[in-house]
Amino acid sequence: MASRTEIKEALRQQWLETPSWAYGNTGTRFKVFKAPGAARDAYEKVEDAALVHRLTGVAPSVALHIPWDRVDDYAKLAKHAADLGLRIGAINPNLFQEDDYRLGSVCNPDPAVRKKATEHLLECVDIAAAVGSPNISLWFADGTNYPGQDDIRARQDRLAEALSTVYAALPPGVGMLLEYKLYEPGFYTMDVPDWGTSLAHCSALGPKANVLVDTGHHAPGTNIEFIVSCLLRLGRLGGFHFNSRFYGDDDLMVGAADPYQLFRIMVEVVGAGAHLPGAGVAFMLDQCHNVEQKVPAEIRSVMNVQEATAKALLVDREALREAQLQGDVLGANAVLVDAFSSDVRPLLAELREDMGLDPDPLRAYARSGHAERTRRERVGGTASSWGG
Repeated sequence: MASRTEIKEALRQQWLETPSWAYGNTGTRFKVFKAPGAARDAYEKVEDAALVHRLTGVAPSVALHIPWDRVDDYAKLAKHAADLGLRIGAINPNLFQEDDYRLGSVCNPDPAVRKKATEHLLECVDIAAAVGSPNISLWFADGTNYPGQDDIRARQDRLAEALSTVYAALPPGVGMLLEYKLYEPGFYTMDVPDWGTSLAHCSALGPKANVLVDTGHHAPGTNIEFIVSCLLRLGRLGGFHFNSRFYGDDDLMVGAADPYQLFRIMVEVVGAGAHLPGAGVAFMLDQCHNVEQKVPAEIRSVMNVQEATAKALLVDREALREAQLQGDVLGANAVLVDAFSSDVRPLLAELREDMGLDPDPLRAYARSGHAERTRRERVGGTASSWGG
């Protein structure tokens, strides 16, 4: 088992990326509830993300979504982030909110639509280069609703062609993450429905393309930690979009629905040594805060991942391995349950104090006056995000 000092050092190095869209007005399928004080543009989103980092100490980057976060001068935005102690993370293209994409984007049967979609992806590659982003993160809403609607194999060929074009355009230092989703908005087929499809395309492209696992994008009961372990074994786990689900792709706060699942995922990550930044796995949040306060929800989410990671680091690996080799089923399971049952909050509070932070980030946020100030100052304009 790692020592307390070793566990704290690993947790000190943790790097969690928050999503810009979590700070703007986001919506359900029925309604966008506009929140007073929500960020209205990319600059205000970066400011909110920087506050989350200042209070938690482990969220030093923010992902952007284009065109929601489109600006005239990306170098200026990157400098704004740097001045606040932040860097720009993954660039996420949007290929699902225009009428042209009714039948898909890069898989659309219309070559003009495919060209438009590919040009947007290439625009995002240029943005990634301009802001110093390490990744372009791709999710396609492409799919079909009815048998016979389109040629399934031809759609895969179109997807491969677009991905190859984008991959060839990646500048040094920028990788590609390919996300998958079981269903929605296509209910008969999705063109990237699972980790196998994503892995097949990434393997064909090359080492700079890797699979992104969104924890809300699976069928009920899917063993996500098995997928994570397989991808780690192959060296093709590019990153996570952390969130929670009760029924479908709910985009709720990570750890809210099943904290034991989050712990089990982190057990596999820690076991492979992939929890440290040098491993190259991107740990990103992907959440929409529709009824809760946005900045505190991101803080709570970061804390939830910290707690799951701390518990995974507490697993007695020697005892676990011995029980496994002896075929001691109950003993091996008990090692994991013991670690999960540990209260790591005092350890994390101690770590934050060592880092010069308030031991309770949520309490620190409440004292900051941020909510009251932004309600007062962020008046007018168009809140920038999903349907906002």
